[in-house]
Amino acid sequence: MKLVSTQLSYFFSDNQVRRNVRALLKYVAFVVIVVVIFAEVFHLIMVHVEGQEHSWFTGLYWTLTVMSTLGFGDITFQSDLGRFFSMVVLVSGVVLLLIVLPFAFIRFFYAPWLEAQIRMRAPQKVPPDTEGHVILCAYDMIAPGLIKRLKHDGIPYFVLEPDQTLASNRYLDGVSMITGEIDNRVTYEALQLDRARMVLANREDTVNTNIILTVREAAPEVPIVATAGKEDSIDVLELSGANHVLCLKKFLGEQLANRISASHAHSHVIGQYRDLLIAELPLHRTPLAGRTVRETRLREMTGISIVGVWEQGRMKPARPEMPLTQSSVLVIIGTKAQLEELDDLLIIYNVNENPVLIIGGGVVGTAAARALKRLKIPAHLVEQDPVVCKRARRLCQAVFAGDAADYYLLKRAGVLKAPSVLLTTNDDAMNIYLASYCRNLNPELRVVSRITHDRNLEAIHRAGADFVLSYASLGVESIYSILQDKELIMLGEGVDLFSMTLPRSLYNKPLAETGIGARTGLNVVAIQHNGEVRTNPPASTVLDPGVELLMLGSLQQRQEFIEIFGKA
Repeated sequence: MKLVSTQLSYFFSDNQVRRNVRALLKYVAFVVIVVVIFAEVFHLIMVHVEGQEHSWFTGLYWTLTVMSTLGFGDITFQSDLGRFFSMVVLVSGVVLLLIVLPFAFIRFFYAPWLEAQIRMRAPQKVPPDTEGHVILCAYDMIAPGLIKRLKHDGIPYFVLEPDQTLASNRYLDGVSMITGEIDNRVTYEALQLDRARMVLANREDTVNTNIILTVREAAPEVPIVATAGKEDSIDVLELSGANHVLCLKKFLGEQLANRISASHAHSHVIGQYRDLLIAELPLHRTPLAGRTVRETRLREMTGISIVGVWEQGRMKPARPEMPLTQSSVLVIIGTKAQLEELDDLLIIYNVNENPVLIIGGGVVGTAAARALKRLKIPAHLVEQDPVVCKRARRLCQAVFAGDAADYYLLKRAGVLKAPSVLLTTNDDAMNIYLASYCRNLNPELRVVSRITHDRNLEAIHRAGADFVLSYASLGVESIYSILQDKELIMLGEGVDLFSMTLPRSLYNKPLAETGIGARTGLNVVAIQHNGEVRTNPPASTVLDPGVELLMLGSLQQRQEFIEIFGKA
């Protein structure tokens, strides 16, 4: 009874519901009046035309049986007037009772009631023993990937959603949803905020400011990570109390700019693991192209280890006999001094002194142009918006206003001679089209692109993109690195560098006998034991208990590793 009373109280608390119920009751009252009138007319015709006497209840009985089309036939008219009246009552009943009333009931009562039931399915608070959880303030583009990572590592999470219907629908889809106002302290107290591991404020910048202030008031010590759509919002969000502010579009532009090939050959540092730097080395127009991994002799000359090779947008394990091409990009690991020594060896090789071509001058494109300017790499920009073109002139060597699909415009912008092209539009279809177009115009071009949806990853690689990165993946990796308190290493879309303690099933086995690569596709790039990191361990290496494996691969491959070999 308490549950029913709670549901009714919630149901009738909505103003629209109350209006709907009033409209339904008015219609029911109208039908009752019509029934009473028909019953009275029945008596008048029976007395004055048919010459029969019937009780008032009999008149009501006859009216309802005729209007509902039951027509028992125990009471009938013999006169034409009576039969005409019976037809009027019958047609009225079909319209009022059999057509309009069911639709009115569903529209004004049943559908709102069902919607209210659905809205009430999303909980308004977390279990009282919840702790160490992550609170997401929106189910945005980043949320699905982040939730997948949290589930994989067994970290509880809850997504806060003020829209009860939306929260309930996602709750029914298996997402841990909590419904409540995002600017209400009571909501966060119901989320056990003081015991949360992290709060992610991932809504609009103005809303995020309100979220941060509310969270800080309720739990001053809980870590807050906020996303910022504009660079100008970073200071405001930090001053409001956020521990970390991620301007992901700006960061995406910088990451893309760091993947281009231009000027002289050199390595691009993309991350750090302990004291080792992880970098990428494009081989275009270097003497390393055309050799095998073993024949490069980079380890002998500089101490650098090749741990992977990007080939046509796919990461491949660095096998000794693997041939390297002009389009290959090495993933290398070493110390700062070793990378500097490698760059000194390669500086004499001129990749291409022509300007890099950027297509799209939005937030991502502008951030990429600014990053290239800091690196003193000349760039040309192609953009349709005249306002954006005017703003970008101080960042680029030249700006070309017009449609990027125009061959003559791209030719003037330098696509035929450019070392690299950055595709930064927020339209995946356009980026796929441009990747194919630019690849056909200049086969030697390095194509670096962003995407919005992961489902388009394969398509844009088929179109000719060499490196692809999405806003969502960058956001997931950035947030998760903060959550795990580790350095961000962004290798590429769907590829991660992670360490795992050796599971018991692999104790004292040579690396070759484990079958890690063959069974999971993971690439063991280093082994850490007693504080010492050994890169590119040979296949004969015996894995002692307590060893940490540093591996390259996807989250799915990591899950397969756990399913096959177990956890430590």
